[in-house]
Amino acid sequence: MPVPQTALSARTKRSAYPSCKLGPRNASARPAVRQKKSPAEDRRLVERLQAGDHDALEEIFQFYSGKLYNVAQRILGESADTEEIIQDVFWTVYRKAKTFKGESQFSTWLYRLTVNAALGRIRRRKKHKEVEYAEFLPKFQPDGHHLVRPVVDWSDTLDEKYARQEIHKLLGNALDELKPIDKSVVVLSDLEGLSDREIADTLDLTVSAVKTRLHRARLFLRGKLAVHLGHSAA
Repeated sequence: MPVPQTALSARTKRSAYPSCKLGPRNASARPAVRQKKSPAEDRRLVERLQAGDHDALEEIFQFYSGKLYNVAQRILGESADTEEIIQDVFWTVYRKAKTFKGESQFSTWLYRLTVNAALGRIRRRKKHKEVEYAEFLPKFQPDGHHLVRPVVDWSDTLDEKYARQEIHKLLGNALDELKPIDKSVVVLSDLEGLSDREIADTLDLTVSAVKTRLHRARLFLRGKLAVHLGHSAA
């Protein structure tokens, strides 16, 4: 397809690219998140893009960039990297549009591109320090009862001890200590609302593996918060 000559970044200045503006310059300028499109609407957009309609890419960007930006930022934790990831994702969408065969939902493909790009950036950093989960997971007696009893339900007292902003900060820090793939599962499930099947398709996992990773990650996050609030993780 013919490509309009529009520069976006230092790297894309050397490549032709459609004229959609990728990547917010700061957190307050991030793209708005819009409601979900139907598969039929996505299919028509993809068909237009594959046929060389540059406006289709603009529409895809306007609709999905906010969602993808949120996912990438939550996985990466750095807005500068997030901008580059979103630029890379939509450059890939443009270049590889004809390779999309519709075997999964278009949104799933976009999520997969975004998560893979974010995880690749984390691997290149080589600075990610993973925490052992076992210390913050519940511990049980041989008969199946909790090792520490009585089990304290501290969740009802969160607002009494911490402001909402502080709880979000604690959760954010705990999320950053998850293995990148587990963090991706939590982000896609609990923050983006994807189903287990959609997450499995996005991350190339089985549904069973998604359920297992999500369960352990949630227990870890709960345990981390419990310890911060002065309770036992067990």
